[in-house]
Amino acid sequence: MDFRIFTEPQNGASYTDQLTLAQAAESLGFTGYFRSDHYLTMDDRNGGIPGPTDSWTTLAGLARETSTIRLGTLVSSATFRHPGILAIQVAQVDDMSGGRIELGLGTGWFEREHEAYGIPFPAKRFGLLEEQLDVITGIWGTEPGKTFSYEGKHYTLTQSPALPKPVQSPLPIIIGGSGPSRTPALTATFAAEYNAGFATVAPLKERLDRVQAACEMIDRDPSTLVLSIAGTTAVGATEAQIDTRATAANSTAENLRHTGFAGTASEVVDKISELKTLGFTRVYFQVMDFHDLVLVRPAKRFTDSVLPLDSARHGGPGSDSETVRFDRLPDIHKWMPDHERVLAILAAPHGFCNPALLRPGNKMIDEDSQLAFGGGRKVRDDRFEVINAAEELDDNSLGA
Repeated sequence: MDFRIFTEPQNGASYTDQLTLAQAAESLGFTGYFRSDHYLTMDDRNGGIPGPTDSWTTLAGLARETSTIRLGTLVSSATFRHPGILAIQVAQVDDMSGGRIELGLGTGWFEREHEAYGIPFPAKRFGLLEEQLDVITGIWGTEPGKTFSYEGKHYTLTQSPALPKPVQSPLPIIIGGSGPSRTPALTATFAAEYNAGFATVAPLKERLDRVQAACEMIDRDPSTLVLSIAGTTAVGATEAQIDTRATAANSTAENLRHTGFAGTASEVVDKISELKTLGFTRVYFQVMDFHDLVLVRPAKRFTDSVLPLDSARHGGPGSDSETVRFDRLPDIHKWMPDHERVLAILAAPHGFCNPALLRPGNKMIDEDSQLAFGGGRKVRDDRFEVINAAEELDDNSLGA
């Protein structure tokens, strides 16, 4: 299972806020940092201060200030940008990132933001999306030295040089939604990934069945399509913590338990396991509070410290039990605030953390002595063991 962070910056986040969270996500081993593409807040509690940030301008900056994490939109609106310009923007940011960009593209739905910034919002937008996908993939797929022309109802391109090209070929496109016919058809034709929306389990099988049927209609192997799900996340060790995070997301714990990923880590892992049985292989944890995962230096210190743990316990290339010892690890309670620690170990058996932490035999550490993924002291996966940090680490072990 592949885990990513998904954010809504239009509700009140600067570029610096997004950079901090993206770098924290990268340090923790998430495979992706994705953001919405909106220009108006949907949460009136703070008026959207400091204001919107453009998604592709932001991603260009993040591309230069991260190194491994994948970046993209979930999703950009077809109403915001001409497809010829969008193809150039995305290809350039892919180059700036060294080939780590993914393009989520949809019809757009939030009419008020279009009114606020004078952006046309036609009543029928599916044709726009279909032609944008034609144009973008056409530009990227045109052989070097040849031109690309297109004549549609909404867009006309004449002898475009079809440049620049993305680093990735093909660059992954994400399509999502619950439409019964056109969405599955576009997904089967253009997408590397289908995002089924938010994590209400009941309707998901029907959506996946429609997408699978659409793939089969064009002789595409459905297994070549990544299936993903998103959910607003409010995880805590206590109901008070869960309620606090649900409130920060402008929701309730009860609602998010149904529509997102809320509850104890054990509850969330159980829901992820249920989604996995349906065929989902990627999860987007929607983090609404940008200040609830501020972990740049602590996360790096934690990662750097725990990485040698496997070698110290189990031997192997480069291990040195004299120089890499438990009593030289920092106290995790000091370095990792509770919410970051819970998220970091939330799905450790499923690959949530840095893969280097999850080699067979590794032990993930929970200083509260409550297992993050399962009631009682038992191992949910025979590759991993959860232990109480107090049993192997002490507060004074590392000093500075």
